[in-house]
Amino acid sequence: MIKAIAIDDDPMALKVIEHFCKRVEFIQLEKTFTKPDDAAKHLLKFPVDLLFLDIDMPGITGIELYKAIEQNSMVIFITAHSKYALDGFDLSAVDFIVKPFTYERFEVAVNKARDYYYYQSNKDLKDQQYIYVRVDYSLVKIALADILYIESLADYIHIYLVSQKRVTTRITMKAMEDKLSQKNFIRVHRSFIVPIARIENVRNKIIHLQDKEIPIGRSYEKQVANLIK
Repeated sequence: MIKAIAIDDDPMALKVIEHFCKRVEFIQLEKTFTKPDDAAKHLLKFPVDLLFLDIDMPGITGIELYKAIEQNSMVIFITAHSKYALDGFDLSAVDFIVKPFTYERFEVAVNKARDYYYYQSNKDLKDQQYIYVRVDYSLVKIALADILYIESLADYIHIYLVSQKRVTTRITMKAMEDKLSQKNFIRVHRSFIVPIARIENVRNKIIHLQDKEIPIGRSYEKQVANLIK
């Protein structure tokens, strides 16, 4: 079970969240709060896995409250103002729901929280099959088997998938390397990471995979050579 609390200065909004949580078998909504200060005090004694958090509240915003909480709780922001979405992105929110919302939209958000919770709990296992990256204002799940190659451009990473789709996320290349198993992926250039299993051949310092040619950077030649051996 994922332990959660909800914080919103609107009691009716809390009733909706409470009602929806009762329909989700893996969410245990422990308490609801209309006053952010009361919620902050509660969290000091009783940490939870997930926060349902309104943003536009009197006295302190949900964003300010989340920044002040000294724990690694996931957060789903729920607000009537989409202008706050970028702040939610910067705070690594699991999702961002704009009021009014349906149960179906709520279910999408909590399913993301469930998957991310499981991923965080098991990401050190050898049989890792997917990663999470942040796209727009929420987390996106990417199967490792679907990755064709990864390219870094300025402050962004482009993840090219075999389906021809491209996922773009703001993350450093080093942080992306840390997400991936060195057993299955290799960095071959300051701007490229490739799945080892998809390398078809290496010729003249060029890696061929499907119809893409990836250059091998000078400082990465030795590790590529060791891989081939």
